Amino acid sequence: MPPSNPPPPPARLRFDRHELAGAFGDIGTDLPLLIALIATCGLDAASVCVVFGLLQIATGVLYGIPMPVQPLKAMAAIMLAQRLSAGTLAGGGLVIGAAMLALTATGLLDALVRVVPKEVVRGIQLGLGITLATLALKEYARADGVPGYALALVAVAVLLVLRRQQRVPAPLVVMGLGLLYAVCFKLEGVPLDGVVGLRLPTFRAPTTHEISQGALLLALPQIPLSLGNSVIATSQTTRDLFPDRAVSVRKIGFTYAAMNLVAPWFGGVPVCHGCGGLVGFHGFGARTGGAPVMYGAMYLLLGLVFAPGFARVVHVFPMPVLGVVLLFEAVALMMLVRDVAAEASALWVALAVAAAVVGLPYGYVVGLVVGTLIAWGVRRGWVRTPATGALDTKPTKG
Repeated sequence: MPPSNPPPPPARLRFDRHELAGAFGDIGTDLPLLIALIATCGLDAASVCVVFGLLQIATGVLYGIPMPVQPLKAMAAIMLAQRLSAGTLAGGGLVIGAAMLALTATGLLDALVRVVPKEVVRGIQLGLGITLATLALKEYARADGVPGYALALVAVAVLLVLRRQQRVPAPLVVMGLGLLYAVCFKLEGVPLDGVVGLRLPTFRAPTTHEISQGALLLALPQIPLSLGNSVIATSQTTRDLFPDRAVSVRKIGFTYAAMNLVAPWFGGVPVCHGCGGLVGFHGFGARTGGAPVMYGAMYLLLGLVFAPGFARVVHVFPMPVLGVVLLFEAVALMMLVRDVAAEASALWVALAVAAAVVGLPYGYVVGLVVGTLIAWGVRRGWVRTPATGALDTKPTKG
């Protein structure tokens, strides 16, 4: 009998309606952060959008899976809270890029991966999912008042009803619903003059002071989150979703470093890869690098053509719809904890790590370090968790 032909390798780039639908799987995280940074911290809209779009396109081509590029969340939150300068953000991006390059090139990143157990990674993912879900429900869903709540409920119903059918991708319907709502109820009174014009990124070198401030105020709080979610958890998620195309932490570390060593010079925001965005892309139908390529092309067009009025234009789109997309991404992220749920002690560690992430200052640091110590203590028999009866200290009678 002649040998059977092996199946063809999976496509690296595909451009169809499902990849287009998947391209919107991370917009609920990215777009509001980019808008807020541009409006609050004085970032140049053209530089932010063009660089962000080019990084998405390059990542899609390089990886051949829907690997996301996301703004660094801890950095963005601190920037917005303290209203730091664009130069400080650029300095922080360069520092964290250099730090990740050093960790990756020396092999310390691989050592950290071997040390951090899966239940700790799942706890970080669970905590991030809870954080994103809270943001979606408390901030985005109520952004437009009662009409916003109604729009969000309709969007949830559409996603649930259409999620499992293949002919009409549900996210495209939801995004179209949001666009229709904006045209009908929010365009009136919005000045649209001057929103179109060719713009290119501008080159700017951060000063020594901005680099030192960026290191202290931005890079230091961001590093634990990046190690836990952007690198370790993202690598694990590629093994979960694309076992035949899994990506090593070393490769993720190098691309993470490269992006942040280049983008800040041209006004781009510091970025990372992220397991939440990967789950969002995949959950909405993306299976190849075509999704981030199309997603990046959208930002590239916005930056090159619509940068003069970018903040005004994108604010018209209803935030409740972005919140629904973010909520579905958060739920998918939280569901990954299922694969440690069968072992009570591992589940307890994951829940404890998630609680630290959500509830403590520098929760990602505490969760990663303390969670790893507890997990190894449990494995060695040195630590007893509530799941193994550590709280049952009273002797039984009879």
